[in-house]
Amino acid sequence: MVRVFICGGSGYTGGELLRILSRHPEVVVTGVTSQRSAGKSVSELFPYLHKYATLMYEPLRKETILGKADLFFMALPHGESQEAVDYFFQQGKMVIDLSADYRLRDAGIYEHWYKVPHAFQATLKQAVYGLPEIYRRRIKRSRLIANPGCYPTGALLGLLPAVKNTLIDLSSLVIDAKSGTSGAGRKADISVAFCEVNEGFKAYAVGTHRHIPEIEQELSVLAGKEVTINFTPHLLPVDRGILTTIYARLEKGINAGAVEKIYRDAYKREPFVRVLPYGLYPNIKNVRGTNYCDIGLKLNERTNTLIVITVIDNLVKGASGQSVQNMNIMLGIDETVALDTLAVFP
Repeated sequence: MVRVFICGGSGYTGGELLRILSRHPEVVVTGVTSQRSAGKSVSELFPYLHKYATLMYEPLRKETILGKADLFFMALPHGESQEAVDYFFQQGKMVIDLSADYRLRDAGIYEHWYKVPHAFQATLKQAVYGLPEIYRRRIKRSRLIANPGCYPTGALLGLLPAVKNTLIDLSSLVIDAKSGTSGAGRKADISVAFCEVNEGFKAYAVGTHRHIPEIEQELSVLAGKEVTINFTPHLLPVDRGILTTIYARLEKGINAGAVEKIYRDAYKREPFVRVLPYGLYPNIKNVRGTNYCDIGLKLNERTNTLIVITVIDNLVKGASGQSVQNMNIMLGIDETVALDTLAVFP
């Protein structure tokens, strides 16, 4: 059994990690930290996690917990992961970081968007961006994975086949995304309180969202040139799920059947990406609680525009599920273990 430890396990992503790992036959959770919930059991915070009724939250004392695990999941806030990730990585442990601290390869870009300097640039250079559909081989050889953000996951999976096959004019790219409120984290914040969100629907961080450089970074790698995007996120009055609608002008004459074939060929071996029949469009309720990304396609011939629609669960494929998928790859385990038949709720 592989011993795993969760640092920052009292938030939504930590809870999802525990839910998924409770079903994993080849790992055991040996500990979980939380500064504000230290001394409480996991089941006090998440009553449905009966398996962890005796697992207690403890403070994050790196030297104390170092010997308790082979692999550490870091579910800490941005900026707080840097030092802990570096410590465990330098001590020879496997680390999967769910924050943004190791996603952006350029420390200057990270500082510009997150307003804190990156103090561990040597370790940053060792991190592999954890989107298996692009970096599976590198993930398998790595000890440090930067788990992608939720919005970038939905956008990049929607764009990967089009960019690799030079189908679209990237200068025309528009990404419009809508997320459930759990994407804001499990914290006291009036803007995501029930009475503020219920019956409402609004855009936020227009043109300034911190996932923009992450999407641009990976699209630029795929395209072999610098890519700049228009990205607008919106807040949906639902618990979880992201629906992303992507628009771009076509670069070449192509029919709908050919576009669908390109997408099906790109993802035919991917266990968690489902390309829907042309003309059918995905719904967030169909991926709720799962590690799937569903993709729908439309070719608007009147405007010469490719429209791609993706849905994911922001807490699973957009965070904790993808981190377990990455763990499985790192450990040489079938990457669908604990994820292939994941129930919506236990």
